[in-house]
Amino acid sequence: MPNANTDNPSALSQVQHRAVSELLRVSPAADDLARRFQEAGFSLALVGGSVRDALLGRLGNDLDFTTDARPEDVLRIVRPWADAVWDVGIAFGTVGVQKDARVGDTVQRFQIEVTTYRSEAYDRTSRKPEVSYGDSIEEDLVRRDFTVNAMAVALPEKEFIDPHHGLDDLAARVLRTPGTPEESFSDDPLRMMRAARFAAQLDFEVAPDVVAAMKEMAGRIEIVSAERVRDELNKLLLSAHPRKGLTLLVETGLAQYVLPELPALRLERDEHHRHKDVYDHTLIVLEQAIALEEDGPDLTLRLAALLHDIGKPRTRRFEQDGRVSFHHHEVVGAKMTKKRMTALKYSNELVKDVSRLVELHLRFHGYGTGEWTDSAVRRYVRDAGPLLERLHKLTRSDCTTRNKRKATALSRAYDGLEARIAQLQEQEQLDSIRPDLDGNQIMGILGVRPGPVVGKAYQHLLELRLENGPMEHDEAVAALKEWWSAQN
Repeated sequence: MPNANTDNPSALSQVQHRAVSELLRVSPAADDLARRFQEAGFSLALVGGSVRDALLGRLGNDLDFTTDARPEDVLRIVRPWADAVWDVGIAFGTVGVQKDARVGDTVQRFQIEVTTYRSEAYDRTSRKPEVSYGDSIEEDLVRRDFTVNAMAVALPEKEFIDPHHGLDDLAARVLRTPGTPEESFSDDPLRMMRAARFAAQLDFEVAPDVVAAMKEMAGRIEIVSAERVRDELNKLLLSAHPRKGLTLLVETGLAQYVLPELPALRLERDEHHRHKDVYDHTLIVLEQAIALEEDGPDLTLRLAALLHDIGKPRTRRFEQDGRVSFHHHEVVGAKMTKKRMTALKYSNELVKDVSRLVELHLRFHGYGTGEWTDSAVRRYVRDAGPLLERLHKLTRSDCTTRNKRKATALSRAYDGLEARIAQLQEQEQLDSIRPDLDGNQIMGILGVRPGPVVGKAYQHLLELRLENGPMEHDEAVAALKEWWSAQN
């Protein structure tokens, strides 16, 4: 079994040895599980991202193991020990385990995956990888995506295994493949997206030969299911440095297959017509939106920031005065957002929310710089609904002008809008604006049965509520009767 490349001065140091040993010492779940596998005659090793994150000092309670035991043997070993077991990934050789274990003075919950040594590869006609099991950890590691994920710690002896010099690459903060990039990406084309994702998550550089293979093989991503592509895109977007990953997707041509609306934002510039670089503007908006997040990464907000201007290429018009216009790009962009997110198999709710934010992202500018009326504030809040706080962040992020005076004026204007919303919120229930009479009351007053007329009456009262604010009951009844009289 290979060891830690001890002749290499950049190999695992004694400090790192102690760090890994201490990590495993305070993780009783790992040692306890290893002993059970050993007693059953099998090997077990902490592997992949778990080892990488341990060395980076960022390991949580999600632990990945690899073993020579076949899935049915794994189930037999873990079932008496685990608090919960799930086998949804067993077709790919993976068994999931949940285990509560005492660490020091606390009980911690560990989410564990145990995967049989394996190799997997796509053929040209299938969207699912073919899985075959291996018999050695060396065979398993060479099939891993990147060298920094091809390290293992054999248990319970705690031997560090690094046959592909992943530790050196970890120290250099570079992503390389254990074999050739072409072999790795042929085994699973999704690894090209994982390169961009890890670059974004870890702030690593991607080796030039890996980038070259990504450019050459980008079209192979089409064989991968939309769900797997979506999940990688989500992880990239929710990372600490999404711009880095997105830029790599665009530069290698992968984005042309998974999110073609993004590279389309790199509009050809015309020396006679002035407009912002929409692509660069979009990435800045994304970064500015991230800076406004308050409770951790927000996928809805980040997707909206990324997609908010995708309608611009289709709506670009060159005006006679040298300006460039993008009239109604928010409406076109909302439709494009819905189409792309649906193709990537996002949930209906997320598609609806992101599309709505794209549609609304210019609403603030439509009111100009004048004083907001109560009616305008009510409609703004009602149209945004539960997305209001995200719309605040998206609208503020959409200001990327280098003109400090203009940026300050826009910020103050939006401060004023938020103040008006807060002021009206104290007086009215803006979060749940509805007519002053409900459907039953409308039917009783008009003497009508359920039908379209009730909906029309309800909508009329809602418009009055938005325009004029709350009405007293008698005033609302009078307004309803006046409308009904005009209908007949």
